[in-house]
Amino acid sequence: MGILDKVKSMAGKDKDRSRKVSDAAEKQVNRRTGGKYEKQVDTAQQQAEGRLGMGRRGMGRRGGDRPDQR
Repeated sequence: MGILDKVKSMAGKDKDRSRKVSDAAEKQVNRRTGGKYEKQVDTAQQQAEGRLGMGRRGMGRRGGDRPDQR
């Protein structure tokens, strides 16, 4: 079982925890890059969450919770 399979398995079992991990990873990447690629990182996070079935529907925008990204 590869790392993506493990992430998919975890995402299906505990979506709240998975979202927290995803948000923490996004913050860490933005911190390490000085926010230089913030939009790209946000887009990548949204796509990854969508593919893993962790979409954030009903939280302010199409599948997410960041209203500034409409």
